[in-house]
Amino acid sequence: MGKRSRPSYTPEFKRQAVSLAGRLGLNRAAKELGVSRGSIKTWEDNQKKGEPKEAKEINLEEENRRLQKENEELKKINYILRRAAAVFSQDQLK
Repeated sequence: MGKRSRPSYTPEFKRQAVSLAGRLGLNRAAKELGVSRGSIKTWEDNQKKGEPKEAKEINLEEENRRLQKENEELKKINYILRRAAAVFSQDQLK
């Protein structure tokens, strides 16, 4: 059998689920929404921390883009330095 994929929920759905759990209780909200108690509890904990998982993932994507840009710049600098070293080493031979 193939792997089962996890459903993904929007941040708005997660906020509403936590709100519903606050009004109805965790067990009843989970049953009505068709999600696990653990999921709602995790979403609630993340909201209390003030930084949901999605924000961390976005920060990682931004960091990745920044590092890729920096890597390209360093490659250009290395190329220039190699060319300069080649020019200077040829001058030494003359």
